[in-house]
Amino acid sequence: MAKNSYDAKAIEVLSGLDPVKKRPGMYTDTSNPNHLIQEVLDNSVDEALSGHCSNIKISLLKDGCINVSDNGRGMPVDIHPEHKVTGVELILCKLHAGAKFSGDDYNFSGGLHGVGVSVVNALSETLDVRVKRESKEYQISFNNGEKISELKEIGEVGVRNTGTSITFQPNSEYFEDLNVQVKSLKHLLKAKAVLCPGLTIEFVNEKKSNDKEKWFFEDGLKSYLIDSSEGSELILADSILCSKAGSTQGLEFAINWSLRPPKNKLDETYVNLIPTAQGGSHLNGFKSGLLDSLKEFCDYRNLLPKGLKINADDIINNAIFIVSSKLQNPQFAGQTKERLDSKDHMSFVSSTTKDALSIWLNTHTEEGEKIAELAIMSAQARAKVSKIVERKKTFKGPALPGKLSDCNSQDLNETELFLVEGDSAGGSAKQARERSFQAIMPLRGKILNTWDLESTEIIKSQEIKNLSTAIGVLPGNNDLSSLRYGKICILADADSDGLHIATLLCALFLRHYKLLVQEGRIFISMPPLYRIDCGKEVLYALDDSQREEIVKNFKSKKGKPKINIQRFKGLGEMNPSQLRETVMDPSTRQLVKLSISPSDNANSMMDLLLSKKNAAARKEWLEKKGSLAKI
Repeated sequence: MAKNSYDAKAIEVLSGLDPVKKRPGMYTDTSNPNHLIQEVLDNSVDEALSGHCSNIKISLLKDGCINVSDNGRGMPVDIHPEHKVTGVELILCKLHAGAKFSGDDYNFSGGLHGVGVSVVNALSETLDVRVKRESKEYQISFNNGEKISELKEIGEVGVRNTGTSITFQPNSEYFEDLNVQVKSLKHLLKAKAVLCPGLTIEFVNEKKSNDKEKWFFEDGLKSYLIDSSEGSELILADSILCSKAGSTQGLEFAINWSLRPPKNKLDETYVNLIPTAQGGSHLNGFKSGLLDSLKEFCDYRNLLPKGLKINADDIINNAIFIVSSKLQNPQFAGQTKERLDSKDHMSFVSSTTKDALSIWLNTHTEEGEKIAELAIMSAQARAKVSKIVERKKTFKGPALPGKLSDCNSQDLNETELFLVEGDSAGGSAKQARERSFQAIMPLRGKILNTWDLESTEIIKSQEIKNLSTAIGVLPGNNDLSSLRYGKICILADADSDGLHIATLLCALFLRHYKLLVQEGRIFISMPPLYRIDCGKEVLYALDDSQREEIVKNFKSKKGKPKINIQRFKGLGEMNPSQLRETVMDPSTRQLVKLSISPSDNANSMMDLLLSKKNAAARKEWLEKKGSLAKI
């Protein structure tokens, strides 16, 4: 019976590290342990930023543990005057405990809230800390966030031998996969070394004997840009570099342009050496400064055609760049720090970028005109696409496609558009949806393969034209001010044809709506392939392995339960209530977010799967690895 009373007894207070264990997803990325490594690494990098650390080593140990060690000053080992425990214990066992709030010990740092390494402790089965400080070495150990041994002196070291070594074993209870994404980690480590010239970062993977790497960069961003732009036809012989440092904030950036939009585009931003995948204030300020300086250059030299306006996206469409900001007390959106929300820093970045680029443009006028030409071509293509869609709106009836069943809400925080395979499934989805915030758009079979095509070409396809009109954003346009839905969900059958349709839609969004992907607005719905009934219990399975596991569990029950298995031929075969429960109800459905990171090989894989020029390579790949695909 539900409890109806609500009094003070109902209020629960979580202490120590319990909030992290209760809601780990609020503090870290629970898909794998990479973010835990980054939290420990950031503390070492903060030591390097402050000039106290020159070497960091990350090791993936054979037993599944992870070690991060540095030659910084070492965690404090003395007793805290107020809390009466050692500094090491306080840092690892108490949320919001750290030396970075005042700015006295760290001018610029990535760790700001005092929760990073304590989160690692909370979500690890074991964690061992060794500190070298004041000619002595100390050790303290933890189990599931709880101290199991006091800080003790275990030896003596040289007076200059200082630093911290943390070894931890992520707890499988909190993570979907305990395997470290090595490629992504290496990319991060290389970037950290690039952004902190003079810092040596070593990586050792004991699980693979030859998997060792070391990074050290004296000239920082310039080397990184050259390495990352290999294979691109750059228009500048020497990239534009900028470095400005102040007492409370600083900016470094490197930028160049390619004759064609690069497939593996470098467009990375960092704050205090922390990667900000979703950009934020520093990226907006950078784009604003680029736009202001180039518009000024174009106006002075009368380069813009009459009536044409360029925007920031026109300038960076063909650009490869890396932006590194440093500031005191940065405000991030969330603990994972993927987006910077420090509004004051935007004006600093904007003015710094404008001043640097304006000086460069006026001393490199011939190369400046080439950059302006690329931006003008982009603006003209954008204007052409806009006219095509406007003509449809004006002369061919209603603005929204007839097949779209729209929702009532206009709030991007709740609106969802489901792209459904076929009219039959679309009919069921319309009955299953929540009309207030869920819209349905049935698609007619497989859409055009858009991977090798320009945005101006694909809009000629009626299906894609209808889709772009429903979304409210044109292909290739990075202005999302007219976006009509906060989430766009691809809902296709759980078979090979459905996967093909989902792949084509993913290609469309990755190539022509990349900003929607980067903002985390594209999702793949996971409809079940089987329904398993046992008595009054009904469960759904996404694939054969899940079905077998469910059947096995049912058979283990007492008696001889009758088990009935139904295989869905498609979404249209599911009744509205089943569809609502499995793919549309936010409380019971499964959605997979479409995401990309600078280190993955999404573009090369999509090239292999969908590019016409790779037919021979695709055939060879299918012959060798086609049997590995899971349907």
